[in-house]
Amino acid sequence: MRTIYLDYNATTPIDREVVSAMQPALSGIFGNPSSVHSYGFDARKTVEEARARTAELLDCLPDEIIFTSGGTESNNHAIKGIARAYRDKGMHIITSLIEHPATLEACRYLEGEGYNVSYIPVDAKGVINIKELEAAIRPDTILITVMHANNEIGTIQPIEEISRMAKKFNIPFHTDAAQSAGKIPVSVKSLGVDLLSLAGHKFYGPKGIGALYCREGIKLEKLIHGADHEMNRRAGTENVLLITGFGKACEIARRDLEVNNSSMQRTCDALYHEISTAIPEIHRNGDPDNCLPNTLNLSFPGTEADLLLAGLPGIAASAGAACHSEKVEISHVLEGIGLEQDLAKGSIRLSTGKLTSMEEVSEASGQIIETARSLMTDPEGTSGHTGSTADIRLTSFTHGLGCACKLRPQDLETVLKKLPHPEDESILVGTGNSDDATVWKINEETAWVQSVDFFTPVVDDPFSFGAIAAANALSDIYAMGASPLFGLNIVAFPVQRLSLDVLHSILEGAQSIAKEAGMHILGGHTIEDNELKYGMVVNGQVHPKKVLMNSGAKAGDKLVLTKPIGTGILSTAMKRTGLAAEWKDPLIRSMTSLNRIPADIFSGYTVHAVTDITGFGLLGHLLEMLRASKVSALITESDVPVFQGVYESLKAGMVPGGSKQNLDYVSPHINWEARLSTDSKLLLADSQTSGGLLISLPAEEAESYLSEVREAGCPEAKIIGEIIKKSDQHIFVRH
Repeated sequence: MRTIYLDYNATTPIDREVVSAMQPALSGIFGNPSSVHSYGFDARKTVEEARARTAELLDCLPDEIIFTSGGTESNNHAIKGIARAYRDKGMHIITSLIEHPATLEACRYLEGEGYNVSYIPVDAKGVINIKELEAAIRPDTILITVMHANNEIGTIQPIEEISRMAKKFNIPFHTDAAQSAGKIPVSVKSLGVDLLSLAGHKFYGPKGIGALYCREGIKLEKLIHGADHEMNRRAGTENVLLITGFGKACEIARRDLEVNNSSMQRTCDALYHEISTAIPEIHRNGDPDNCLPNTLNLSFPGTEADLLLAGLPGIAASAGAACHSEKVEISHVLEGIGLEQDLAKGSIRLSTGKLTSMEEVSEASGQIIETARSLMTDPEGTSGHTGSTADIRLTSFTHGLGCACKLRPQDLETVLKKLPHPEDESILVGTGNSDDATVWKINEETAWVQSVDFFTPVVDDPFSFGAIAAANALSDIYAMGASPLFGLNIVAFPVQRLSLDVLHSILEGAQSIAKEAGMHILGGHTIEDNELKYGMVVNGQVHPKKVLMNSGAKAGDKLVLTKPIGTGILSTAMKRTGLAAEWKDPLIRSMTSLNRIPADIFSGYTVHAVTDITGFGLLGHLLEMLRASKVSALITESDVPVFQGVYESLKAGMVPGGSKQNLDYVSPHINWEARLSTDSKLLLADSQTSGGLLISLPAEEAESYLSEVREAGCPEAKIIGEIIKKSDQHIFVRH
């Protein structure tokens, strides 16, 4: 399916003319611009031509342009450069609450050096409060920095008015114009600013290049020290290739400003008209009368932005809030304009570009309307969506993935500590234990084991999702040394978004695993929900004296892991970019395979402790075992079995939020060998879905058990470490 790009405020494609202009600098113009021979002269000439084009866009002198690595460096150079150059005059800076992080973080950094920063609020439309800004000015104010136009809501600030105020008090004034260049005029003479930042990739130039305008006469301390490049204001050999592209992008932005402004305004207006006509209850954020022509920030009441975007795989856009199981992270801009949380969490930013067509607008608005309607509160309670299930991508109907959606361990612990632990002699395993199942003694021969597990899709195919969820739910039963008896379905289903045929396929997948486990699914409970979730309550039985728990690990034991890790990382990669069959097929086979084989073999060995590896990751579940057993462990990272494709996916940034939370939680209890990489640490903490069993058993039995498990059908099982006699419950990880 074609993806319609509506995220031009995040970045833009490189203009074809820019690409053509850069071609000579890829091979022919390779000299160092500082060299005095002809090769250096050609490179210098190219750089200066680009500087002149940049100056023409900004209506300034070429010598007032400093080339940088992008908007972030330009902002940092302006803010820190002024702060240090004018420190003898004062240490007070004024900015707004809704600046880009490149500005806000630079200011916070300076606060750590003793500077004082005033963060001026904005009104409900995102316009800075001029009166409060003026009231904040002090004798020691050395800089005012306010963005030209906001990147999230598009509101244009009254830069000319702020400039007049700054001049009145003789204060340098900087503006971040990364979002405005190429969309609206950015003449520094008209704006009256002393410093202005640009980023090439925001107006169809290459990434990694930007510029800082610094008015003649303004003092600016260097940010990067070295030789006297860029008129001795920014050290480092000029990147001729990127500067050439930047200069051409500036030329095009100036030449086509009116045409592009009109085109973007037309497509943005049409997008808003179509969506607002169909869904009049949406809320537009920002100032529609004083806004960038291409920026549309909309709030959809009754839904969540990441869930909405997950249901729009054919549209590239940005969310104004990230909604997790434990909290909602709302953008500082939406917070700054005082947007109610219910609206903020359902906000998305749509930004058109000069390449956006009216056909794309029509198609995108149709998709947005259909998906948003299905997610927003439906007073009529309409249900029973119909349609083909052949091309269903279940991971598009959830913002989270599988067990990575679990509550943070520290949050769960906080809640459980406040609850009383029931006391009854029939409770063999309950809330006082960290095991995932509960065990109730019925008589001297029988104990009842019950577990529950459910989560959001980790794969796109409904049948496979049902099978994985069932295998995952059964895992706790096997980890307790029990035999499953029957299960009950737990279903949260978006009937307005998915055909009931999808639910049928999910349940079929679960039944296939239940049949393999030798049990029946006897019913369950269903609710309608905007986000698909499925799992089971599983009931089993075990002899009271043969219950296995994650407590009981002994010093000298070996640790056996029966399945590879990395399911959270690969599932994330599958959702975001797809996954090659050579990586996907083994992943799904592993997640749909029962842990019955290693559990069946327990009876012939002295198993001291067992836990299954799911949402808290290998390190999290190992830590639970160590705490329950009051010991420590040493594991060897290179011995841990890992799925193919995991490290490649890690390098591409495919890390679920739950895995990062796990790593934060366990890190205080880990002693890492110095050469272990961040990727390795994330992998060991990766949230697993239907992972393997982690078994602690005597060293003299470990090799025999491992051999038998491998021959029985778990060829990737490995000994990954050992239990050591330390009572501080630490995990020592070596390479």
